[in-house]
Amino acid sequence: MKCIIIDDEQMSREILSIMISNTIGLHLVDQFSSAIDAIKYLNQNEVDLIFLDIHMPNFTGFDFIQTIKNPPKVILVTTDKNFAIDAFNYDCIVDYLVKPIETNRFISAIKRVNAKTKDVKPMETIGLTTKEIYVNIDKRLIKIDLLSINNIQANGDYICIKTETQNYVVHTTMKKIEEKLPKPLFLKIHRSHIINVNKIIDIQDNSVLIAKEVIPISKKNKDELMTHLNLL
Repeated sequence: MKCIIIDDEQMSREILSIMISNTIGLHLVDQFSSAIDAIKYLNQNEVDLIFLDIHMPNFTGFDFIQTIKNPPKVILVTTDKNFAIDAFNYDCIVDYLVKPIETNRFISAIKRVNAKTKDVKPMETIGLTTKEIYVNIDKRLIKIDLLSINNIQANGDYICIKTETQNYVVHTTMKKIEEKLPKPLFLKIHRSHIINVNKIIDIQDNSVLIAKEVIPISKKNKDELMTHLNLL
């Protein structure tokens, strides 16, 4: 299923790109920060699915849908929950995802698209192969979904992987774990800290807030972090 992303936020596009690339049956053919550029592309190309942000400068997601003829299936992606009712006034809109996107909701949205696509058998070609890591804890290999990780903290010869539900203490180095994590979703912001950029709640001075935890940012790494944020 060929799809495109239309979102003016770079980080949002990168997160969606990772999710799409890890989903069987989806093929990301292009992504756009401008709805106008996407319209030009669609005038020459056909796609099956569009991941569409609602809030974009000068041209909303709804404006976009009204502009193109015979729009394909659309999944709206936004930080605003208030447009859910309006969204389903459009036949082409299949689902509505609120940022930050949870893996389970993404899977559910794709299943809806699959079910509405007549030439694809539901549940046979769609499946998430989300990237994960396996960690050795007490002689057991435990699988951790990368998208569930909030941050990682080093402590001597051990690291603590902090996820949405629990923490895992693993005997390894920051260098080894950093090599396993996809950039720019994960960034090292301090010699002892790696964060999932999509989990940032707030940034103040030389620290970030993630899941009620204040994490320091070193002066060396702050500039790199700021280049990956969608700043006004």
